Amino acid sequence: MHGEFKVPGGKLVVVDLEVENGAIAHFKLAGDFFLEPDSALADIEAAVNGLPAASEAKAIAAAVQSSLPAEVILLGFSADSVATTVRRALSKAASWTDYDWQLIHGAAYPPVLQMALDQVLSEEVGAGRRKPTLRIWEWNQPGVVLGSFQSVKNEVDMENAEKYGFQVVRRVSGGGAMFMEAGSVITYSIYAPLDLVQGMSFADSYAFLDEWVITALKSLGIDASYVPLNDITSPTGKIGGAAQKRLGTGAVLHHVTMSYDMDGDRMVEVLRIGRDKMSDKGTKSANKRVDPLKSQTGLSRAAIIERMEATFTGLYGSTPSEVTPEELAHAEKLVDEKFGTDEWLYRVP
Repeated sequence: MHGEFKVPGGKLVVVDLEVENGAIAHFKLAGDFFLEPDSALADIEAAVNGLPAASEAKAIAAAVQSSLPAEVILLGFSADSVATTVRRALSKAASWTDYDWQLIHGAAYPPVLQMALDQVLSEEVGAGRRKPTLRIWEWNQPGVVLGSFQSVKNEVDMENAEKYGFQVVRRVSGGGAMFMEAGSVITYSIYAPLDLVQGMSFADSYAFLDEWVITALKSLGIDASYVPLNDITSPTGKIGGAAQKRLGTGAVLHHVTMSYDMDGDRMVEVLRIGRDKMSDKGTKSANKRVDPLKSQTGLSRAAIIERMEATFTGLYGSTPSEVTPEELAHAEKLVDEKFGTDEWLYRVP
């Protein structure tokens, strides 16, 4: 069995192993990491060999850590990343390049239809009717997107939302509210088989699924990094956040919203939680809180998206695609039956 795991912000960890009589055997560790002293490699391999093949990542990491001499130096990887790679090998996890990725960047849709499309496209990938897909969203009207478990009254000033024309909707994934204005944010969704994140914790999978966009941002001169659990940031401020949902259909939905040119003052008029965070941080202007991509790059939103698409395609390959008429019709039906209903929006009042 073979497993690979690129540590977010670190190095590649590669393992090869066999399973004999329910235990890990013939385990070998490789990669482009740094390890001192060299003899620690044999210590790690000895610690993993003989472990039950059903061992959880936590137990594997503990065995690796306990095997290491006090003076050991690990650079670009850790006991946890070795454990993750072992679990990926044992579960026969896939890698990005195992798939024929599709790239959708097309029409703008209303916020409520965006929510339905995320569910539909995830289900289509899980069912094998659509290939794994990256979709770049376009916006044609302002919206507030609530996390699956957020309270409407606690998060949104509905009077101001209506005053400024913001459609308030709820997505299927957890996390916090997203403040959307046409042309002010960059949002994308990844619809992938669960095999891509097999053996990873939720925390690992967040960083893993967004590493390509960190690479794209760095290529634009932004010192971007990932802060667990789900934030993309830079030394001058937060750039965006991610949310994720693993569906019973066998797919993972992962989506990210990054600020391009956000009106922070308008945000705190519409979002109640924004006021609390401003107060907690002693910040007078919301514009200081989320550092938009426009100010860091000087580039147009379209130019940044173009670099993102080129980076993703260069790393993993992609073929241009579009939402099919059948997928769109299914999404519109879900708007009527679920996402556009008060029962869904106010399921947490």
